[in-house]
Amino acid sequence: MKIIILGAGQVGSNLAEHLVREGNDLTVVDLDADKLSALQDRFDLRTVRGEASHPSILRAAGAEDADMLVAVTVNDETNMVACKVASAVFNIPTKIARIRSTDYMRHPELFDAEHFGVDHVIAPEQEITDYLRRLIDYPEALQVVDFAGGRIRLVAVKAHGGFMVGHALKHLPEHLHLMFREHPDLKGQIDARVAAIYRQDRAIVPQGDTVIQEGDEVFFLAATENLRAVMKEMRREDRNVRRIMIAGGGNIGRRLAKSLDSEYQVKLIDRNKKNTERLAAELDHTLVLNGNATDEDLLLSENIEDIDVFCALTNDDEDNIMASLLAKRLGAKKVIALINRATYVDLLQGGEIDIALSPAQATIGPLLTHIRRGDMAVVHSLRRGAAEALEAVVHGDARSSRLIGRRIEQINLPEGVSVGAVVRGEQVIIAHHDTRIEADDHLILFVPNKRMISKVERLFQVGIGFF
Repeated sequence: MKIIILGAGQVGSNLAEHLVREGNDLTVVDLDADKLSALQDRFDLRTVRGEASHPSILRAAGAEDADMLVAVTVNDETNMVACKVASAVFNIPTKIARIRSTDYMRHPELFDAEHFGVDHVIAPEQEITDYLRRLIDYPEALQVVDFAGGRIRLVAVKAHGGFMVGHALKHLPEHLHLMFREHPDLKGQIDARVAAIYRQDRAIVPQGDTVIQEGDEVFFLAATENLRAVMKEMRREDRNVRRIMIAGGGNIGRRLAKSLDSEYQVKLIDRNKKNTERLAAELDHTLVLNGNATDEDLLLSENIEDIDVFCALTNDDEDNIMASLLAKRLGAKKVIALINRATYVDLLQGGEIDIALSPAQATIGPLLTHIRRGDMAVVHSLRRGAAEALEAVVHGDARSSRLIGRRIEQINLPEGVSVGAVVRGEQVIIAHHDTRIEADDHLILFVPNKRMISKVERLFQVGIGFF
């Protein structure tokens, strides 16, 4: 696929890294020659320096025969105009724009074909806010991602003290059944599927005889209403989260505080006095404080030792790291830091900082959803881009499809790839070896190695006989 990426910032560079390794023909456009040079040194791609929305620059980037344009510059207006030029002048089939302004997002009609011609809009701040909210709602989790409109979720947890630690996976259904009988208030029969296990950063393909060990990173799928029950099987339940402290009142900090305002006890710290005044007027229940989150005296005076989750969400990586380390040392139960530099994320994740969150990694999934071949409903990037989870739609019939009419045990899945669940209309089916695939099913797959993505995409291709 021939793709033009506008913007060589964190999101654009991260996307370029994903796509170039999958064999796409890539051109990146940016005004910053140093950023472009750094990308060319690392990857096999073309670069063009110039204004991303100018027709001459887009033509130089190969817009006349491009399959897709992805506009992820830091400027909303540049992204929107670039999509309009791509549509009106070059007739590029698919245009994706990153839009940060909530003002624009309130008027979706702006993006239709008659106006700016944006086929898909990506809102990174909202994606990160939703991601953070799920981590707060499920404090034992390392990662929580949605499928089927939120009806089923994939959760990563560090195995610690739960019933399944030291037991083989084949005992999980039996124990879940017993739990259901003992707790009749639970909705429906509980079922779950362990999609992957990582032990000391090495992937283990789950089998019935696989024994979960203390410290394993376990990925499992379950219906959303059953998540907490299944998490208790993998991990001793942590105490309930009630008190949240947020460092940074920018776009993400403000959005997260708004999301939590009525359900949690929230404190927000921001060093800009005018911004704190605006936030205090906007947030009904959140206590807004003017100060620096790296100020030990301030944290102590606000009882940091009672805080269940501390979120460092400023625009400065070093401030976020230092504030998180300080909060943890002073007694905060869990700390989450927003960190832009990928090298920092790899160094810090899972140490004193419980979760180091890369904004680029958190927002790459929605972009990949529209870029992957086949009918992809959802794509999530996992383990800092090394793995993916997909929700893909099955099309065709028994003659034209490699999947329809077959049981999961009959499907020639690439090595390590597993089908975790099947969504059929309103029904969520946890996948087992004898689950049969039907037309229009949504399959949720775990792909532990990105090199397998092209093979997975081919599984969903419809043979010519269907047409």
